[in-house]
Amino acid sequence: MKWLLTLLLGAALGVVGTVLWLGRDVPPTVPQETAVTPAPLPAPLPAGPTAAVPAPAPAAGAAVPAGGAGGAAGVPISSKDLPEVQPPAPVDPATTSFDIDVKPAIGPLLLPVAGVSPRELSDTFSQPRGTERQHLALDIPAPKGTPVLAVADGKITKLFTSKPGGLTVYQFDPSEKYAYYYAHLDSYAPELKEGSTIRRGQMIGYVGVTGNSDPNAPHLHFAIFELGADKKWWEGTPVNPYPYLAAVAR
Repeated sequence: MKWLLTLLLGAALGVVGTVLWLGRDVPPTVPQETAVTPAPLPAPLPAGPTAAVPAPAPAAGAAVPAGGAGGAAGVPISSKDLPEVQPPAPVDPATTSFDIDVKPAIGPLLLPVAGVSPRELSDTFSQPRGTERQHLALDIPAPKGTPVLAVADGKITKLFTSKPGGLTVYQFDPSEKYAYYYAHLDSYAPELKEGSTIRRGQMIGYVGVTGNSDPNAPHLHFAIFELGADKKWWEGTPVNPYPYLAAVAR
């Protein structure tokens, strides 16, 4: 009988423990939501005028929409209706000015003093003479009596004696566009006369000290000038002889 009571008491205690366990305060399980980060909105466009984008030009023969180039809506356009593009006008070298340095077409010149090398020349063209003028010529030192030679073919235009130049020769080139001037001569070559035709290298006189020249420094004063339309033998536009004589092959 005692054991039966013990069994019943144990069963009762088990029922009470079960009830207490089932009645405990347990918080309900709530599913958590996944956090979603929203995508950033695009930046607003800056305020201001909107540039117009030109529509592409229609192909030849295609219909042109209303308001488009070529006329009324739906009217086809062909290549003959397009404006004709004119090619640029050709350039005429005779009437067009170009900003370039062009030397006169004088041609190769012979060094006019016998026995002098081009390496011995000095460019005295721009040297001052006093305070009011430049030399505008080339001085070629040589002993008195050294033969003076014609620098090119041409014609003896004038044999002239002047206070500054002494005994001088004026020679025109065959085209009569340029004049060659030889000064301070000691004497002329025999039988040299005005109007005679001479050849390149022909002797026309001798180095001297006549005119406005230092008697202790004989030399040939040689000049080139471009003639004007009136062909005055005593004047023209000076041209520097140095580039045409310094490169002469001897």
